[in-house]
Amino acid sequence: FCLGLATKIKNPGYRKSIARKIQTAGLERVLNVDEFIGIQVLWGLMFPILLMLLNLALELGYPPFFVVIVGLIGAYFPNMYVNSEKKRRYTSVIVDLPYFIDILALSTEAGLDFIGAIQRVVDKAENSVLASEFGQVLQDIKLGQSRADSLKAMANRLDMSEITSFIAVLVDADATGASIGLVLKQQSVQMRVERFTRAEKAGARASQAILIPLMLFILPAVFIMVFGPVILQFMGQGAP
Repeated sequence: FCLGLATKIKNPGYRKSIARKIQTAGLERVLNVDEFIGIQVLWGLMFPILLMLLNLALELGYPPFFVVIVGLIGAYFPNMYVNSEKKRRYTSVIVDLPYFIDILALSTEAGLDFIGAIQRVVDKAENSVLASEFGQVLQDIKLGQSRADSLKAMANRLDMSEITSFIAVLVDADATGASIGLVLKQQSVQMRVERFTRAEKAGARASQAILIPLMLFILPAVFIMVFGPVILQFMGQGAP
Protein backbone atom coordinates (compact mmCIF):
# COMPACT_ATOMS: atom_id res chain seq x y z
CA PHE A 1 0.00 0.00 0.00
CA CYS A 2 2.76 2.43 0.96
CA LEU A 3 4.71 1.58 -2.19
CA GLY A 4 1.57 2.19 -4.20
CA LEU A 5 1.27 5.65 -2.72
CA ALA A 6 4.99 6.24 -3.28
CA THR A 7 4.76 5.49 -6.99
CA LYS A 8 2.05 8.17 -7.33
CA ILE A 9 4.47 10.87 -6.18
CA LYS A 10 5.87 11.96 -9.54
CA ASN A 11 7.65 15.21 -8.64
CA PRO A 12 10.91 14.82 -10.64
CA GLY A 13 12.91 17.23 -8.48
CA TYR A 14 11.91 15.47 -5.27
CA ARG A 15 12.60 12.02 -6.66
CA LYS A 16 15.95 13.18 -8.02
CA SER A 17 16.99 14.60 -4.66
CA ILE A 18 16.05 11.32 -2.94
CA ALA A 19 17.99 9.31 -5.52
CA ARG A 20 20.99 11.54 -4.86
CA LYS A 21 20.70 11.03 -1.09
CA ILE A 22 20.50 7.26 -1.52
CA GLN A 23 23.51 7.28 -3.82
CA THR A 24 25.76 9.38 -1.56
CA ALA A 25 24.77 7.24 1.43
CA GLY A 26 25.80 4.06 -0.41
CA LEU A 27 22.33 2.53 -0.12
CA GLU A 28 21.60 1.95 -3.81
CA ARG A 29 21.66 -1.81 -3.32
CA VAL A 30 19.35 -1.60 -0.31
CA LEU A 31 16.79 1.07 -1.23
CA ASN A 32 15.29 2.60 -4.32
CA VAL A 33 13.38 5.86 -4.57
CA ASP A 34 9.93 4.25 -4.30
CA GLU A 35 10.93 2.26 -1.21
CA PHE A 36 12.36 5.39 0.42
CA ILE A 37 9.16 7.35 -0.19
CA GLY A 38 7.14 4.33 0.93
CA ILE A 39 8.96 4.30 4.27
CA GLN A 40 8.29 8.02 4.60
CA VAL A 41 4.59 7.38 4.00
CA LEU A 42 4.56 4.48 6.47
CA TRP A 43 6.29 6.37 9.27
CA GLY A 44 4.74 9.72 8.53
CA LEU A 45 1.14 8.63 7.93
CA MET A 46 0.42 5.12 9.11
CA PHE A 47 2.13 5.28 12.50
CA PRO A 48 0.35 8.49 13.56
CA ILE A 49 -2.96 6.96 12.47
CA LEU A 50 -2.20 3.83 14.50
CA LEU A 51 -1.17 5.96 17.47
CA MET A 52 -4.37 8.00 17.17
CA LEU A 53 -6.52 4.84 17.08
CA LEU A 54 -4.73 3.45 20.12
CA ASN A 55 -5.13 6.80 21.84
CA LEU A 56 -8.89 6.72 21.27
CA ALA A 57 -9.36 3.02 22.04
CA LEU A 58 -7.21 2.86 25.17
CA GLU A 59 -7.80 6.45 26.29
CA LEU A 60 -4.07 7.11 26.59
CA GLY A 61 -4.62 10.84 26.73
CA TYR A 62 -2.09 11.85 24.09
CA PRO A 63 -2.79 15.40 22.83
CA PRO A 64 -3.38 15.85 19.07
CA PHE A 65 -0.20 17.85 18.57
CA PHE A 66 1.80 14.86 19.87
CA VAL A 67 0.37 12.70 17.07
CA VAL A 68 1.30 15.40 14.55
CA ILE A 69 4.86 15.57 15.92
CA VAL A 70 5.18 11.78 15.68
CA GLY A 71 4.07 11.99 12.05
CA LEU A 72 6.60 14.69 11.20
CA ILE A 73 9.42 12.82 12.93
CA GLY A 74 8.38 9.60 11.22
CA ALA A 75 8.36 11.22 7.78
CA TYR A 76 11.80 12.68 8.39
CA PHE A 77 13.27 9.49 9.89
CA PRO A 78 14.46 8.04 6.53
CA ASN A 79 16.35 11.29 5.91
CA MET A 80 17.98 11.02 9.33
CA TYR A 81 19.09 7.47 8.56
CA VAL A 82 20.45 8.40 5.14
CA ASN A 83 22.32 11.39 6.59
CA SER A 84 23.86 9.23 9.32
CA GLU A 85 25.01 6.68 6.72
CA LYS A 86 26.54 9.45 4.62
CA LYS A 87 28.37 10.80 7.67
CA ARG A 88 29.64 7.31 8.50
CA ARG A 89 30.93 6.87 4.96
CA TYR A 90 32.57 10.30 5.06
CA THR A 91 34.41 9.45 8.28
CA SER A 92 35.56 6.10 6.89
CA VAL A 93 36.82 7.62 3.64
CA ILE A 94 38.64 10.50 5.36
CA VAL A 95 40.43 8.07 7.69
CA ASP A 96 41.44 5.68 4.88
CA LEU A 97 42.31 8.19 2.16
CA PRO A 98 45.90 9.13 3.20
CA TYR A 99 46.88 5.48 3.68
CA PHE A 100 45.32 4.42 0.39
CA ILE A 101 47.13 7.19 -1.45
CA ASP A 102 50.39 6.02 0.16
CA ILE A 103 49.76 2.47 -1.08
CA LEU A 104 48.90 3.72 -4.55
CA ALA A 105 52.07 5.85 -4.65
CA LEU A 106 54.30 3.00 -3.44
CA SER A 107 52.71 0.55 -5.86
CA THR A 108 53.19 2.82 -8.87
CA GLU A 109 56.80 3.53 -7.85
CA ALA A 110 57.34 -0.24 -7.59
CA GLY A 111 56.39 -0.62 -11.25
CA LEU A 112 52.65 -1.25 -11.22
CA ASP A 113 50.39 0.79 -13.42
CA PHE A 114 47.62 2.82 -11.81
CA ILE A 115 44.94 0.16 -12.40
CA GLY A 116 47.19 -2.49 -10.88
CA ALA A 117 47.81 -0.24 -7.88
CA ILE A 118 44.07 0.19 -7.38
CA GLN A 119 43.63 -3.57 -7.61
CA ARG A 120 46.24 -4.03 -4.87
CA VAL A 121 44.38 -1.58 -2.63
CA VAL A 122 41.11 -3.42 -3.22
CA ASP A 123 42.71 -6.80 -2.51
CA LYS A 124 44.41 -5.67 0.71
CA ALA A 125 41.60 -3.62 2.28
CA GLU A 126 38.63 -5.17 4.06
CA ASN A 127 35.35 -3.59 5.13
CA SER A 128 36.41 -0.26 3.68
CA VAL A 129 34.08 2.18 1.96
CA LEU A 130 36.90 3.64 -0.12
CA ALA A 131 38.15 0.20 -1.18
CA SER A 132 34.62 -0.72 -2.22
CA GLU A 133 34.39 2.42 -4.33
CA PHE A 134 37.75 1.69 -5.96
CA GLY A 135 36.45 -1.81 -6.66
CA GLN A 136 33.47 -0.26 -8.43
CA VAL A 137 35.92 1.83 -10.49
CA LEU A 138 37.71 -1.33 -11.60
CA GLN A 139 34.40 -2.97 -12.46
CA ASP A 140 33.32 0.04 -14.52
CA ILE A 141 36.63 -0.03 -16.41
CA LYS A 142 36.21 -3.75 -17.14
CA LEU A 143 32.77 -2.99 -18.56
CA GLY A 144 34.31 -0.55 -21.04
CA GLN A 145 34.09 2.80 -19.29
CA SER A 146 37.13 5.06 -19.54
CA ARG A 147 39.39 5.50 -16.53
CA ALA A 148 38.56 9.20 -16.24
CA ASP A 149 34.81 8.61 -16.39
CA SER A 150 35.04 5.80 -13.83
CA LEU A 151 36.94 7.99 -11.40
CA LYS A 152 34.53 10.90 -11.92
CA ALA A 153 31.61 8.55 -11.26
CA MET A 154 33.29 7.55 -8.00
CA ALA A 155 33.65 11.20 -7.00
CA ASN A 156 29.99 11.74 -7.84
CA ARG A 157 28.90 8.78 -5.69
CA LEU A 158 30.88 9.89 -2.66
CA ASP A 159 30.09 13.61 -3.04
CA MET A 160 33.07 14.73 -0.92
CA SER A 161 35.22 17.75 -1.68
CA GLU A 162 38.40 15.86 -0.72
CA ILE A 163 37.66 13.03 -3.13
CA THR A 164 36.49 15.39 -5.85
CA SER A 165 39.73 17.39 -5.74
CA PHE A 166 41.83 14.21 -5.58
CA ILE A 167 40.06 12.70 -8.59
CA ALA A 168 40.35 15.98 -10.51
CA VAL A 169 44.13 16.00 -9.99
CA LEU A 170 44.42 12.37 -11.11
CA VAL A 171 42.30 12.91 -14.21
CA ASP A 172 44.27 16.03 -15.11
CA ALA A 173 47.58 14.20 -14.63
CA ASP A 174 46.34 11.32 -16.75
CA ALA A 175 45.25 13.71 -19.52
CA THR A 176 48.53 15.66 -19.55
CA GLY A 177 50.79 12.62 -19.25
CA ALA A 178 52.26 13.62 -15.88
CA SER A 179 53.78 11.01 -13.57
CA ILE A 180 50.97 9.39 -11.59
CA GLY A 181 53.41 8.26 -8.90
CA LEU A 182 54.67 11.81 -8.33
CA VAL A 183 51.13 13.18 -8.26
CA LEU A 184 50.08 10.53 -5.74
CA LYS A 185 53.04 11.35 -3.51
CA GLN A 186 52.18 15.05 -3.58
CA GLN A 187 48.56 14.26 -2.84
CA SER A 188 49.58 12.08 0.09
CA VAL A 189 51.51 14.94 1.68
CA GLN A 190 48.61 17.34 1.08
CA MET A 191 46.05 14.93 2.55
CA ARG A 192 48.10 14.47 5.70
CA VAL A 193 48.41 18.23 6.15
CA GLU A 194 44.65 18.61 5.70
CA ARG A 195 44.02 15.80 8.16
CA PHE A 196 46.24 17.50 10.74
CA THR A 197 44.39 20.77 10.15
CA ARG A 198 41.03 19.04 10.67
CA ALA A 199 42.31 17.52 13.90
CA GLU A 200 43.37 20.96 15.15
CA LYS A 201 39.97 22.43 14.30
CA ALA A 202 38.20 19.53 16.02
CA GLY A 203 40.33 20.08 19.12
CA ALA A 204 39.49 23.78 19.10
CA ARG A 205 35.77 23.02 18.80
CA ALA A 206 35.99 20.51 21.65
CA SER A 207 37.67 23.04 23.94
CA GLN A 208 34.91 25.54 23.16
CA ALA A 209 32.14 22.98 23.62
CA ILE A 210 33.42 21.98 27.06
CA LEU A 211 32.88 25.56 28.25
CA ILE A 212 29.10 25.05 28.16
CA PRO A 213 28.90 22.25 30.79
CA LEU A 214 31.66 24.01 32.72
CA MET A 215 29.62 27.21 32.99
CA LEU A 216 26.31 25.44 33.60
CA PHE A 217 27.27 22.74 36.09
CA ILE A 218 30.81 22.90 37.44
CA LEU A 219 31.22 26.62 38.20
CA PRO A 220 27.87 26.95 40.05
CA ALA A 221 28.79 23.96 42.20
CA VAL A 222 32.19 25.49 42.97
CA PHE A 223 30.58 28.83 43.90
CA ILE A 224 28.09 27.08 46.17
CA MET A 225 30.83 25.15 47.97
CA VAL A 226 33.10 28.20 48.34
CA PHE A 227 30.62 30.94 49.12
CA GLY A 228 27.78 28.87 50.58
CA PRO A 229 29.20 28.61 54.11
CA VAL A 230 30.04 32.33 54.10
CA ILE A 231 26.52 33.26 53.02
CA LEU A 232 25.01 30.95 55.65
CA GLN A 233 27.24 32.49 58.30
CA PHE A 234 26.15 36.01 57.41
CA MET A 235 22.54 34.91 57.36
CA GLY A 236 22.97 33.36 60.79
CA GLN A 237 24.53 36.51 62.18
CA GLY A 238 21.80 38.66 60.74
CA ALA A 239 19.03 36.51 62.20
CA PRO A 240 17.39 37.88 65.42
